[in-house]
Parts: sequence; structure tokens; C-alpha cells
Amino acid sequence: MNQQFQSVVPFTKSVKVLVIANLAIWVLGVLILQGLILKNDILFDIFALKPSRVIFDFWAWQLVTYMFLHSASVFHVLFNMLSLWWFGSELEARWGTKFFLTYYFVCGVGAGLIYLVGTFIYAYVSGQVTSMEAPLVGASGATYGLLLAYGLLFGDRVIHFMMLFPMKAKYFVMIIGFVELVTLLDSGMGSQVANLAHLGGIAVGFVFLAVVARMRAQKSGAAKRGRRLKLVVNNERKASTDSDSSSSGPKYWN
Repeated sequence: MNQQFQSVVPFTKSVKVLVIANLAIWVLGVLILQGLILKNDILFDIFALKPSRVIFDFWAWQLVTYMFLHSASVFHVLFNMLSLWWFGSELEARWGTKFFLTYYFVCGVGAGLIYLVGTFIYAYVSGQVTSMEAPLVGASGATYGLLLAYGLLFGDRVIHFMMLFPMKAKYFVMIIGFVELVTLLDSGMGSQVANLAHLGGIAVGFVFLAVVARMRAQKSGAAKRGRRLKLVVNNERKASTDSDSSSSGPKYWN
């Protein structure tokens, strides 16, 4: 991120709670309970998203709980929590807590559903059922939805890709989405990273914002063809000024 972005990014109420909850579960549950005390994967067995469990045993809660689990790798949880903080805090400050949390969980659960359906279809067509048993963990489905929204709202803001290359946020989102798509097409469901869930978060976020934008435009009587998705961002706070445009774990990591 550029210096201006880093200096003004807030740490908003619900983002702070989400970050603390994720880190607490990671340290106390994954590292200490699973890794040091029990030396097994009990949390992943019950709360990670296993397609076979959701489809055949109706463990529907896994569509939510998987978002709060991360692999033992510090980079997995660190990347997701930094993304949640950097992108989520600005979105919550713009949208308000209620809409932000709704969007966050819609993207996370939606990404899980897309991954679930995609995994089932892959297993049915290929006959390879191992992916149905592999646990999916991580908040990336939700944070990729946040990334999509950030690119729509602050598309002209300059951020640094890989912390080195300055570019506008909208192009950054396009590149990330393209990389995820190419990786999925190249590796299929055999990758250790759940690219399908990442793309699912982006797709669900786009559809959700489009639907909400249209509903609000119709309700206000101001619906117009080609109206931009930015209509959805102004529900609790006016748009920012022009200065905004300056400047041993789970198999699948989400």
C-alpha cells in the first residue's frame, strides 16, 4: 500500500472483532489445542469446510465456521488478516457496520457454496473423490469479496502490487482475479490453494453489489441503465472527497 493509504486506514469496530476472533482461534485452537495438546485435526474435522460432510451429513455450519480457521502457516492467517484490515476497515467506514458484515458473510458463505458445488461436480465427472474429503479453511473467500468492493469504490486510488509496483486499485483487482483464474485452469482442483473459493468470493461480491444497487435505484425511482455499482456504497456515509482518488494442516488454503 502507498504511504498515504497506510497513514489514513482505520481499524474499525467489526473489523477489529473479526481480526481478534480469527487470531484467537488460530493461536488457541490451531496452534495450541491441535498442534501442541491434542496433536490431531479435531477443529478441522468439525469446523473446516468438508464438501462430503456438508452434502451427505448436512453439517451446514461449516459454511460459516471455515472462515474463522486457518492453517498452521503464519503467512496464511497474516495475509488474510492484513487484507481484512486494509480493505475491510475502509469499507466498513464507508458502508457502516451492518452492511459491511452482511457483505462480508455473504461473500464468505457464497464462496464456500461455489467451492462446494465445484468440488462435487469435479468429483462426479472425474471420479476422484479425495477433494470431497479435503478440509477448506481460511477467510480468503470473504476477503477477496472485500478486494472486489475496494476496487469498485476506490478504483483510481494508487496501491502497490507486491508492495513494489504502483498501480490503480481497479487494475490490481483485475490482475488478482486473472491470476486466480489462470491458476485454477492450470491446476484444477489439485492445487493446495482453493482458487475456486477465491474466485467465488469475487463473483458473489459482484452479484451482491449489483443486486443491491439495482434494488436501491429502483426504490428511489432513479434507476438508469448502466448505472455503476458505486450506488451501493453511500448508505450510511457520503462519498469521500476527491482526495480518495489520489493517492500439518488442511489441504486447501483459502
